[in-house]
Amino acid sequence: MQRFIDYHKANPEVYEAFKTFALQLIQAGHTRIGSKMIAERIRWESKISKVGKYKVNNNYTADLARLFEIEFPEHEGVFEKRTCRSREKFRNLGNN
Repeated sequence: MQRFIDYHKANPEVYEAFKTFALQLIQAGHTRIGSKMIAERIRWESKISKVGKYKVNNNYTADLARLFEIEFPEHEGVFEKRTCRSREKFRNLGNN
């Protein structure tokens, strides 16, 4: 968990892009979303736009999805993921 927190603090733009793309998919009517698909889109957009090179770590895609669902509880369940023993730590991270 601490590794993700450190990664998130060092790369806040990754989560901002993750939120943007997840919300676009939801607004387009999708009810199930893959977090790795969003990570690949972030990489793609970073390459195409040449505005910054985001360091998207595949180890943290599920963590990004959990953080998204905490920030947007109305979309809880849109990402399929395993049970997380550290859910309270994610809630605290979402408040920062």
